[in-house]
Amino acid sequence: MRLAAVSTHTLFACSLFGLAACGGSGQQDQEAAPAQATPSAQSQPTSIREAYLTSRDEGDNVDSVAVWHGPDGQHWLLATAKESDALIVYDAATGEIIRRAGEEGAGLGALDRPNGIAVRDDRAFVVERNNRRVQVFTLPGLQAIGAFGDQVLRWPYGIWLHRLDGDRYRVFVTDAYETADGGIPADAQLGERVKAFALRFSAEGVDVTSSGGFGATEGDGVLHQVESIYGDPEYDRLLVADESEQDRDIKLYDLQGQFSGEVMGKGRFRFEPEGIALYRCAEGAGYWFTTDQDEQDNRFDVYDRKTLAFIGSFQGAVTRNTDGVALTQRAMPGFPKGAFYAVHDDGNVGAFDLAEVLDALGVDTCAAPE
Repeated sequence: MRLAAVSTHTLFACSLFGLAACGGSGQQDQEAAPAQATPSAQSQPTSIREAYLTSRDEGDNVDSVAVWHGPDGQHWLLATAKESDALIVYDAATGEIIRRAGEEGAGLGALDRPNGIAVRDDRAFVVERNNRRVQVFTLPGLQAIGAFGDQVLRWPYGIWLHRLDGDRYRVFVTDAYETADGGIPADAQLGERVKAFALRFSAEGVDVTSSGGFGATEGDGVLHQVESIYGDPEYDRLLVADESEQDRDIKLYDLQGQFSGEVMGKGRFRFEPEGIALYRCAEGAGYWFTTDQDEQDNRFDVYDRKTLAFIGSFQGAVTRNTDGVALTQRAMPGFPKGAFYAVHDDGNVGAFDLAEVLDALGVDTCAAPE
């Protein structure tokens, strides 16, 4: 397909659904069991005060966040602003605004309702719902170098990237396409809830090919209302949050696009499953951070990375109605063990000391593996 400011040609001999033959399979934990709510599970969350809250502007309609650590000591927190069609850059250690970028439009560098954002290496990938594309920006310059997906995406929201090697990536984007009257399509029409792309950076620019879409069309794996998505290649897992009232859970697919049969948080989410982040430790250990989004009783549920067992919940003193979240394990001023970030009610971002959060939950901190 022809993409804005992007050259296209076939990148890989294998498609998304043939990755096993190309060495793309992960080490699935055979002993892991789906994490279901149990009567003994914690019901009352631990309250943790935010280390800071960024300045608030409800006119921005802040949606998602991502963290970038630059080679010259930069610690950036990037946020998408849906209403002002902008990227807001904060100092991740202090919350102070560094700069804003973007303006409404469809050209390269312009934005139209930016939603999901992901940072890999020195590039930011921004999903634009209304432009139906993913736009790529350099960091720290925030120069737009290409966009892709406009020929296959219909109503995109969340994004996650997996670096294969060198400058080759797999990109997964959730697509919450609707019926003509704005409803959720029938299950049989939900087979493309996640779109996949093969991407490579080269001296000539960005080369992208579509690898198709996936999603179950029957059974527990059907993705009714999608937005947040995050992956864990070490366990060959792709977590996709389903916000629909009949589901309210996180469904686990593999990186080839097949439903694994596992569902996380079923019966625990009371409202909408939202932002997802991964805390990684050595030897496959770590924790999943998820969001139970609500305007009054907003909570963050934490699960064991390996077994998917529920560990506990916490909530901020102020932060409510959270859309996107982000996590960094890099030490920064004021955050010796890293930080967790959560959007607060469309207008700003709350930051939490990760060491304080994990101590309150009774689990250990760790250094992220290389």
